[in-house]
Amino acid sequence: MRYPIAAACFAFTALFSCAVLSRGADAKKESPVELNLTDMDGKKVHLRDFAGKPVVVNMWATWCLPCREEMPMLVEAAKAWGPKGVVFIGASLDDSKTKKNIPAFLKQYEITFPVWTGAGPDDLAKLHLGEAVPDTFFVGADRLIFGRVEGEIRRAELDERLEWVTGAKTTPAPQALVVHLDR
Repeated sequence: MRYPIAAACFAFTALFSCAVLSRGADAKKESPVELNLTDMDGKKVHLRDFAGKPVVVNMWATWCLPCREEMPMLVEAAKAWGPKGVVFIGASLDDSKTKKNIPAFLKQYEITFPVWTGAGPDDLAKLHLGEAVPDTFFVGADRLIFGRVEGEIRRAELDERLEWVTGAKTTPAPQALVVHLDR
């Protein structure tokens, strides 16, 4: 009597384990990321155009205080990492009412990296980011996201991820998700 129950338990455990393992593998598998927005001249732009290069995409808005606080650091990081082949992109979540404030924001913070407009909450969700800005995500040359930071990013977190992606990747990958927001 025990054997059929044990066999049934073993079969159930094996099936359940396989289902969990296969679901886990699918959950970890990323697809090449895409983001289609508009540049400051009104031209359509696509993240896929930067395939082969590491890219840092910072999601921000002119009305966001933490975005204002982190922007000078991102501008300095872009100056340091740009010559090493890293592309920085600012993706604004400003809507039709606040979009007019973007040029003054760019001037105030002396932003020279590309700034795209038209991002929204759907983009944050698609990219598995938080519901608030700022948010930053990191894309490798293979167009796969290898890191996300919800909330204001720290320079050490940014540098750690860029050193890893531009280096030999011989050390373990940095933490895939960092959250600096109260939930």
